[in-house]
Amino acid sequence: MTDTPAKYPQMPLSPETAQQIAAGTLRDPFGVLGLHEAEDETHWVTVFDPGAESMTVLMEDKEFPLWHFDGVPGVFCGMVPARAPYRLRGSNNDGDIWENEDPYRFGPVIGEMDEYLLGEGTHQRIWEVLGAHVKVHEGVNGTHFAVWAPNAQRVSVICDFNSWDGRRNPMRLRGATGIWEIFLPGIGEGTPYKYEIIGAQGQLMAAKADPVGFGSEHPPATASVVRDISGYGWDDDGWMRHRLEKNAHDAPISIYEVHLGSWKRKADEGNRPLSYKEAAVELVDYAKEMGFTHLEFLPISEFPFDGSWGYQPIGLFAPTIRFGPPHEFRDLIDAAHQAGLGILLDWVPGHFPTDVHGLGQFDGTALYEHADPKEGFHQDWNTLIYNYGRIEVANFLISNALYWLEEYHVDGLRVDAVASMLYRDYSREDGQWIPNKDGGRENLEAISLLQRTNEICYGEVPGIMTAAEESTSFPGVSKPVDAGGLGFGFKWNMGWMNDTLDYIARDPIHRRHHHHQMTFGIHYAFSENFILPISHDEVVHGKGSMINKMPGLEGEKFANLRAYYGFMWGHPGKKLLFMGNEIAQWAEWNNNDQLDWAATEYYTHAGVQTLVRDLNFLYRETPSLYVKDCEPGGFEWLEANDMDASVFAWIRRGGPDDPEVVVACNFTPIERMGYRIGLPAEGKWRMALNTDAKEYGGEGRGDMNGVTAEDTPWHGQDHSAPVTLPPLSTVILVRELD
Repeated sequence: MTDTPAKYPQMPLSPETAQQIAAGTLRDPFGVLGLHEAEDETHWVTVFDPGAESMTVLMEDKEFPLWHFDGVPGVFCGMVPARAPYRLRGSNNDGDIWENEDPYRFGPVIGEMDEYLLGEGTHQRIWEVLGAHVKVHEGVNGTHFAVWAPNAQRVSVICDFNSWDGRRNPMRLRGATGIWEIFLPGIGEGTPYKYEIIGAQGQLMAAKADPVGFGSEHPPATASVVRDISGYGWDDDGWMRHRLEKNAHDAPISIYEVHLGSWKRKADEGNRPLSYKEAAVELVDYAKEMGFTHLEFLPISEFPFDGSWGYQPIGLFAPTIRFGPPHEFRDLIDAAHQAGLGILLDWVPGHFPTDVHGLGQFDGTALYEHADPKEGFHQDWNTLIYNYGRIEVANFLISNALYWLEEYHVDGLRVDAVASMLYRDYSREDGQWIPNKDGGRENLEAISLLQRTNEICYGEVPGIMTAAEESTSFPGVSKPVDAGGLGFGFKWNMGWMNDTLDYIARDPIHRRHHHHQMTFGIHYAFSENFILPISHDEVVHGKGSMINKMPGLEGEKFANLRAYYGFMWGHPGKKLLFMGNEIAQWAEWNNNDQLDWAATEYYTHAGVQTLVRDLNFLYRETPSLYVKDCEPGGFEWLEANDMDASVFAWIRRGGPDDPEVVVACNFTPIERMGYRIGLPAEGKWRMALNTDAKEYGGEGRGDMNGVTAEDTPWHGQDHSAPVTLPPLSTVILVRELD
C-alpha cells in the first residue's frame, strides 16, 4: 500500500480483503466498506471506486484523504476522527472530480418484524419491503433495493450510477431470510437497474430483473426501472364504497375483454397503441356507451414478448410500460371507476417464461420453480412452473394478487389456466409426472395456494371478485374454501362455450341432431357461479372470427350471430365478450393491429354493435335477467325439446316483485308464425328485444308491439300466446306490470 503517516496505526484492512473487494467476492461488504471502528477505537473509512485515482472523506467541513492500496485498483482506506455522516470526493487522472454519498455508511432499512414475516413466508404485502423504493433514509434521498436470493453468494444492484459494475454495490444479506438489501443515495424515479448475482456454485449469473420491481424498460430492453408508486390521488371514492354490490352474484355483470395493444391504434403515429391516458378517455367512454359493466384486460404485468399477449409475464408487480408508467395505469382505472365501470385483470400464476433475465434459476438454483422438469416445466408453453409448495413462492404470488387489488384499486382478478395448476399430469403422458403425497394426480400445493389467495384477497379487500378459467369439472371452483371449494367468486363456463359454438357453427339443417348442445348447459348451470365467456381464445389460431363461424350466406351469418348473442344474454350466467366480437369483424383478432373499426360503417356490422349495446342495457335494467344468474330458481324451461324446429324457450325470474322474462330462440332460417309459447302470468308482454329488428340489420319481422297472454295453458303454464319467431332470431318478452 502507499505510505501512511507514522502517526496513524496500521489500517485494519488486509491485502486479501482488499482483493476480495476489488473482485466483488466479499461475502459481507457492509462489514468492511463504509465507516467502522477498529479494535483500538480508531475510526476508519474503506471505499471501493475503480474509476478513482484518489479519494477524500468530507466530514464536518473537513477533508480526510484516504490511502490507496498498491496493486488493488479502486480500494481506498483511511482514518477519520469520529463516527459521523460524511460524503466522498473522488478524482481521476483526467481531472474529473465527483462527490457522492457512500452507500455503505447507511444502516439497514428492513425492520425486524418485516424480516421475521418474510422469513416465515407470511408477509402478505411483500411489495412494501422488497423491490425498489424511493425514500429518504437517514436524512438522504435515494432508493432502497431489496431482493430474495437465499442461495446467492453475492447480489449487487447494477445501474448507470455504478456503470453496471456488480463489484461496486454489493448488497447486505439479512440473516437467514435470504433477503439482500442496500440503500443507494441519489438514485430516484426512472432509473433502470438489474441485479447481478453470483450463484450458489460461484457462477456469475445473467443479470436479473427485479421480481418485485414496479417498472420495466420498454421491451426488448429488459432492465427494471425505479418507479415511485406512492402518493397517487385517487378520485374514485364513490365507486369503491359501492363496488361490493357491483361484483355480487346477484349483480348484472357484462364484461368487455380487451387487449390494450390492439383495441385501437394511432395509424398516423407509427400505428402505435393507445396510451393508458388515452384509453382512460376513448376506451372508457366506449365501454360505458356500450353498456358494459366491467373492463377485463389481458395481462398487464410486464412481459418480454408481444406475441404472448401478456400470458408469459416476468414483471408481476410492474404494469407494462408499453402504454405508460404506473400512475398512468392508475389514471385509466380511476377514470373507469368514475364512469361506473369495474376493472378486472388477467392474473397468471400458472407459469413463467424462461428468459434469462427472469425468475428461472434466479440465484443459481431452482428458486421459484421446481428443480425436476416433471414438476417445474410446462411442456405446452415451454415455460417454468412455480413451486407452489415453497412458502416464499406462495407468499410471492399471494402478495402479488393483493398488490393489484390494493395499490391499483383493481376490482377483480381472472386467473388464467387454472386447470394446468390443479393437475400434476396436465398435458403429460405416463411417466412424465410425479404423483402427490397421496399418490394422486391433484396438485395439492397449487390447490392450497388458490384457496389461500382467495381467502386473503376477499378477506383483505372487500368488494372484489375473482374468476377462474378452469376447463375441467374440478368440483367447487366457485364454492367457499370452508365448504371445500377453491374460493373463487366465479368460474368461466368453458363447457357452455364449446357446446354452443359448435352448435351455432353448424348448418341449420343439421342442428336438430345437436339440439342437446344448447340445453345441456342448464344441467350444470348452477353448480358453479358461471361467467359465459366468448373470449380472445375463440377468435385466434385459425378458429375464425365470430361472424365467420356462422354458416350460410352473408345475411344468414349476421342473423345467426345476432340470434346467438340474444341466446347468450338471455341464458343464466354473467357475460363476457372479447373486443371486436361486438362489431362482427370478419378477420380473426390480430394483436399487431387495431380492430376493424371501419366495418361499423356498414349497417350489418353497426347493427350487431347496436344489438350488443341494447342487450347490455336490457340485461342491466331487467333484474330477472341477472338477479338469479347463479340460482336454479331463476330459470325454467318452457320448450327444450322441439329439435325439429330448433326452437328453445325459457323463463327468467328475479325477485318476487321483478317482472318475469321469456326468451325464445329460433335457430332455423324458417319463420315460425303463431308459435305458441307458455307464459307464467296474464296480461301484456312487451317485446323488449328482437334480434331481427331493422336497427340491428334484420328484416323487422315479429311481434314488435308485444303479445297478450291468453287463458290457454301451454308449456306447463296457465297462460300462453302465439308468438312470431323470425328466422334465425331470438326474441325477449318482458311482462308489463299493472
